[in-house]
Amino acid sequence: MPIPDGLDGALVLVRHGQSRLIEEGRFQGQLDSPLTSIGMAQADAVGRRLADRRIPPILPVPAAAPVEIVHSPLSRTASTAVAIASAMKAALEAESPGAPAVPLRAEAGFMEIAQGAWEGLYSAEISARYGDTLAAWRRRPWETVAPGGETLQAVAARVGPALATMLATLAHGHAAGTLDRSHVAGYEDAAPDHPWSILVGHDGVFKVALLTLFGLPQERFWMWSMDLCGLTVVEFRAGRPVLRAHNLTDHLATVGLPGPPGSGPSAIRSDGAL
Repeated sequence: MPIPDGLDGALVLVRHGQSRLIEEGRFQGQLDSPLTSIGMAQADAVGRRLADRRIPPILPVPAAAPVEIVHSPLSRTASTAVAIASAMKAALEAESPGAPAVPLRAEAGFMEIAQGAWEGLYSAEISARYGDTLAAWRRRPWETVAPGGETLQAVAARVGPALATMLATLAHGHAAGTLDRSHVAGYEDAAPDHPWSILVGHDGVFKVALLTLFGLPQERFWMWSMDLCGLTVVEFRAGRPVLRAHNLTDHLATVGLPGPPGSGPSAIRSDGAL
């Protein structure tokens, strides 16, 4: 996927909050599952964090409002995006009454990876029925697919154009940047003033998106960890992607989680993994 030449900008990735199927310990894929009360609290918390991003620890994004908030059309991501947009609107209104709201739009290219026959099943059920395929997925996802599900190649084919549209929007109307500047942090760097956007999506599709942005092979799929409502910041410096922050979760410190790992019918972690 080509990044616009000279793009100076930033993309903030936000995974959705806890959904009902995650709470129940089921694989969800593209099944539509609403946020739980904890998921809504997580969404509200990440919204406040993005609205107050200059409060320490400062997020490496500009002080100006984002260009847009884009989200997968599934309800768990849409609800998280609405919570972020609401927090942004309140902050903008407080600073400048009558300020326009940040545009919000759904993008089907960012839907979660379809998991076919696995969707809606507990991990133990999948292990019992499709044990060999599940084991292969956890070891070689680039050549394994759930029965009736999506390959990583198919996911990349829809994620690439969706990302390209977001980056083209960031680049529109802005002068190209230059690589002839310091690229080492810690030298009293000026606060960034480039455009930025927010993308609210899913664990699996974000893994593919990051591999796409950094030109990494699909064999590196499992290298990225995405907690529920965690924040990742990718900055573009004259078209070069730079990972400025990954999976920040400090804003969730006061949000309750459903019991310690190992309690209840399923061990639910902060990243929603089974």
